[in-house]
Amino acid sequence: MSLAQALSEPDKRSAVVDDCCTLVDREVSKKSGFSGVIIKAGYRTVKGIKPGFIRKVVDSLLDEWATGLDPIWSEAQQAPVPLEAFAAEHERVAEALLGVTDAKSKNAKSAIVRSTYDKLRPSAKRNVEEAVPELGALLAKHVG
Repeated sequence: MSLAQALSEPDKRSAVVDDCCTLVDREVSKKSGFSGVIIKAGYRTVKGIKPGFIRKVVDSLLDEWATGLDPIWSEAQQAPVPLEAFAAEHERVAEALLGVTDAKSKNAKSAIVRSTYDKLRPSAKRNVEEAVPELGALLAKHVG
């Protein structure tokens, strides 16, 4: 079963979306220094657009993210230690996820979302790469 198929089950999907939102919140809260201030401010701006906005975005992107991650996830599952293999592919994982968000950002209706994304994008790859081990654990928890 593909990652996209596994994550399409309604109960599982809802739990994954919840956990992804928690993961994003936790990763943003860890940021420090000048770039951390910028990331936190941008995240607050996007979260403030309307209640539940981040959850809605994660839910709307989950299928495309799962499709992009599926080859990497499948390869990692063949390794002796799948989560380590997935984490080792942090650059590919980040590119797969950001490729989806880059395309969506260009078509975002909200100018605030587009401009905030554009400001945060230069550091996004590194930030996403740092979260890959936790993302792998999250996927393993829900997909197996």
